[in-house]
Amino acid sequence: MRRLAGLLLGWAAAAAALPIHAPVPGGVAVVDLGPADAPAPEARLGEQRLAVVRERGRWHALLGIPLDTLPGELEIRVLRGSTAQDLAVPVRPKNYPEQRLSVKNRRHVEPDPEDLARIEREREITDAVKRRYSDLVPDTALALPASGPLSSRFGLKRLFNGQPRNPHAGLDVAAGTGTPVRAPAAGIVADTGDYFFNGNTVFIDHGQGLITACMHLSRIDVRRGQRVAKGEIVGAVGASGRVTGPHLHWAVILNNTPVDPELFLAPR
Repeated sequence: MRRLAGLLLGWAAAAAALPIHAPVPGGVAVVDLGPADAPAPEARLGEQRLAVVRERGRWHALLGIPLDTLPGELEIRVLRGSTAQDLAVPVRPKNYPEQRLSVKNRRHVEPDPEDLARIEREREITDAVKRRYSDLVPDTALALPASGPLSSRFGLKRLFNGQPRNPHAGLDVAAGTGTPVRAPAAGIVADTGDYFFNGNTVFIDHGQGLITACMHLSRIDVRRGQRVAKGEIVGAVGASGRVTGPHLHWAVILNNTPVDPELFLAPR
């Protein structure tokens, strides 16, 4: 049974389209692991397992590179049965522009003690979701979850009311309240909830450490554990959480690392 499952996994992975190779902070390195005439190897960055997909007869590891990574090299370990191989992945520099935003709700910039306690509780939940690794075969040719122009891009250095905060770890889609939000690929709903900063959010596990999140929703139409098909409605655009107006914030997490969603987008 295990062998059959492995064969099915490999067959399904053959159709996966690769993300754009962008070995920069916040990007994705697509690492060629050799011909796919053998079983899929396992790849890891430290203790974190990486997605391995098959494309055009070859295995590829997908390495999400953290935004705070310095130029240089990351080392991944590739396991083929009892054989281990270390591969160096060069990381190029990348500079992201700055964005200044004005937020009306002061607590979304300077949270009160009760807010900080809530934020910490929610961080524990979302951190656990981002660490997920399942054996689902990921479709890495993602579709934009909502119709609308792209506004704030990934990686922007943000200042809220003049105060520096974490970089923008997603992609914003300018759309009005109520615009349908659809699953960018098939998967399982890993979590839903109303979070202090993110507002109403749906996390989807697409497999092998590829997680997406749709945030600031006006409503949520799915439940935790639900299987969703690509294009299935999961909610609607809104203005919940820390926002300056209605829009969709879409995040893509790969091996527990937020990466640029545009690298995964199929041609529009």
